[in-house]
Amino acid sequence: MTRKIGVIGMGHVGSTAAHYIVANGFADDLVLIDINEDKVNADAIDFEDAMSNLPVHTNITVNDYSALKDADVIISALGNIKLQDNPNDDRFAELPFTSKAVKSVAQKIKDSGFNGVIVAITNPVDVITSIYQQITGLPKKHVIGTGTLLDSSRMKRAVAKKLNLDPRSVTGFNLGEHGNSQFTAWSTVCVLSRPITEVAEERGLDLNALDKTAREGGFNVFHGKKYTNYGVATAAVRLANTVMSDAHTELAVSNYREELGTYLSYPAVVGRDGIIEQVELRLTDEEKKKLQISADYIKTKFKESMEG
Repeated sequence: MTRKIGVIGMGHVGSTAAHYIVANGFADDLVLIDINEDKVNADAIDFEDAMSNLPVHTNITVNDYSALKDADVIISALGNIKLQDNPNDDRFAELPFTSKAVKSVAQKIKDSGFNGVIVAITNPVDVITSIYQQITGLPKKHVIGTGTLLDSSRMKRAVAKKLNLDPRSVTGFNLGEHGNSQFTAWSTVCVLSRPITEVAEERGLDLNALDKTAREGGFNVFHGKKYTNYGVATAAVRLANTVMSDAHTELAVSNYREELGTYLSYPAVVGRDGIIEQVELRLTDEEKKKLQISADYIKTKFKESMEG
């Protein structure tokens, strides 16, 4: 079966995701779309120039929405990263721009007849994922945001560095908004085959400081180079591969939670049919409150973006 991925938005993140796909042969067909025709055509030629030195071949199509009709996954990476260069470190600074752009793109996706899974990276990702679902009319389980898949990875990096471990040896989740109201659900985190709360007590780990490191990780990268790309692109491609291979992997991604009435990040089992199963965590009362605060914030911003 042919594997086909679309990438919409070929800025820092989209082009990094596309390169990761091409270099690893994750797709047989790749559709690249961007309003900057010179840039997207240049990227396509650059990828084709790389192919004779790669062990795999990828067929590339440029700026053709109709080619998305039979795609398995579309990765939405459009945005205007310059708008995030603000003193408040607020991902919602992009919303006036991205909500307008996504409404137009979502309609074109719908018109193409696409019926696969959308993976949204575009910030603020929880609100944008909601907009994609509403305008395309795709089932909620087929529209997913990368959400805190990246923030959970940042948490694992922070914990692993303190304990001199591989970050893959840390399990657990950051939940809620991919933004300032997210939090590390320490009740879900295990390391050295034990709850981290036990290990933290023994080894003097400051969990509040580690939570702050995870939450602010993206802005630390942003302040250094004025964009982030590798971490989030890797998360998006992992999610796309999870869908295409029907892997049934449990991941913290932005998915629609009926009981909270919004998209936000919470673990779910992901496969070819998108969200296969929603996980139910045993959160502490404090974590439940934080999750509700995050949900309320996302809902408010979504309402504003649809009225605007």
